[in-house]
Amino acid sequence: MRAQRLDEAAPFGAGPAASQAAIEQLGYVQIDTINVIERCHHHILYSRIPDYRRSDLAALQSADKSVFEYWTHALSYVSSADLSYFVPAMKVYRDKPSAWFGSVTKAEVSAMAKRLRNEGPLSIRDIDDDELVDKTHPWASRKPSKRVLQLMFYQGLVTISARQGMVKTYDLIARHFGWAANPRPATERQVTAYLLDRALRSQGVVSIDSICHLNAPAKKAVHELIEARVKRRLLVPVSIEGAEKVPHWATPEALDTVAPDGANRVHILSPFDPLIIQRKRLKLMFGYDHVFEAYVPQAKRKYGYFALPVLVDDRVAAVADLKTDRQAGKLLIQKWTALEEPGAETKAAIDAELGRFERFQLGSDN
Repeated sequence: MRAQRLDEAAPFGAGPAASQAAIEQLGYVQIDTINVIERCHHHILYSRIPDYRRSDLAALQSADKSVFEYWTHALSYVSSADLSYFVPAMKVYRDKPSAWFGSVTKAEVSAMAKRLRNEGPLSIRDIDDDELVDKTHPWASRKPSKRVLQLMFYQGLVTISARQGMVKTYDLIARHFGWAANPRPATERQVTAYLLDRALRSQGVVSIDSICHLNAPAKKAVHELIEARVKRRLLVPVSIEGAEKVPHWATPEALDTVAPDGANRVHILSPFDPLIIQRKRLKLMFGYDHVFEAYVPQAKRKYGYFALPVLVDDRVAAVADLKTDRQAGKLLIQKWTALEEPGAETKAAIDAELGRFERFQLGSDN
């Protein structure tokens, strides 16, 4: 809870600097397309910044250029100070594009780079001279230019300089950041240390799986680094009740953290929140088994289409399937599942947070 900064009311303050600090603490903030309620990147920041405004994130990305978008375990916002750790992955895409981009030619990449140089930043909506093709995948586009831009994004040739909802504006990465020379790629050892340090900062107590979430190739090097740090007493082995056979570690300083007294602090968390996204870890730490049921047949859903865990202090006390009716100006509770019987004070705190959450959903700041 302390590592996730969910143990106090406003740990980062307010304004764009608060969003920057939150992204740096968490390591990355996931982006997702589902908009039954507010998209998860805004939701994650709102959960830690009571006065969060969507325009704060836009300012960091487009004006300050202190955050950028790239792939972690999913498309995410990351601090620009960490960009060098992603350059090796960009080089892999340049040297050997994945099969998903197999149809994109070097000539198409060169032509798009020239177009961006001549015309400036472009969104896919700005490109109206494509010859449309049939989709080969439900997530694909009929515009060939989109796949070219996506490949160039993964290759580190372009970056997303602005975002309006899910409409992305692309620019040449060097022009966007004003680089005289491209950043030096981090070494393999530096990337390994980055993965470990990012997890220690954002998770407090870590395991190999939690450090290398959806990144199995990194496990061997991370484990070797952990062993080296244990020998130097920079990390301490931790045994967790109920998971004694799964090795965990923490810094000595993290183990000195004192848990705050219960204050009926309520957080309505996104299913993509970093506290929630690692399901096995969530179940181990909180005794709550979350299933993302948007892809589960309706008849088999337990909590609902877009269920949100409701955290009260350090307990998942309920699960709410919420939907924003923007035309009616209301937040709709599709289904509410209580996991514990709330007292009067807890119920009042949940009701107050639901009201605040509704105001955030219907807010119109840019």
